Amino acid sequence: MLSTLNSLQPRQLLTQILNFALVLSTAFMLWKGLSVATDSPSPIVVVLSGSMEPAFQRGDLLFLWNRGQDTQIGEIVVYNVRGKDIPIVHRVVRRYGGGATPLNLLTKGDNNMADDTELYARGQDYLERSKDIIGSVVGYIPFVGYVTIMLSEHPWLKTVLLGLMGVMVVLQRE
Repeated sequence: MLSTLNSLQPRQLLTQILNFALVLSTAFMLWKGLSVATDSPSPIVVVLSGSMEPAFQRGDLLFLWNRGQDTQIGEIVVYNVRGKDIPIVHRVVRRYGGGATPLNLLTKGDNNMADDTELYARGQDYLERSKDIIGSVVGYIPFVGYVTIMLSEHPWLKTVLLGLMGVMVVLQRE
């Protein structure tokens, strides 16, 4: 392995590093492009709990769309609680306002006994559609998100994977 590293010419090493940077920047640009197209800061999310079973299982990958501002009762939305950065996937069970006044929503997990008022920020009784909602679910792929869950539950796994990717980039020959 060390002989392979030593045999790389500086130009080859630089080319491989630039190729790796190109892959990372392309992924970032695709993510940002998807964010703009869907009008959502996070157009793809992973279900982290069982609160929406049987509709969605833990590890399902959800695709979001935030262009339509007229959210209906029964629609599944993803929202962030003010002051926290964990997206929550739940169903709209009640609407307030709309038209000239801001649209406010009350949500609940399909597998939960009570609505989400306990999950909202202190003093918040509902979600404001224009401020709190990340997007509405328009599609999903079952269980694909388990990779993300594993990486977040086992931080050492991120380091191992990044190290392996780095070694593969350096050792790759064209």
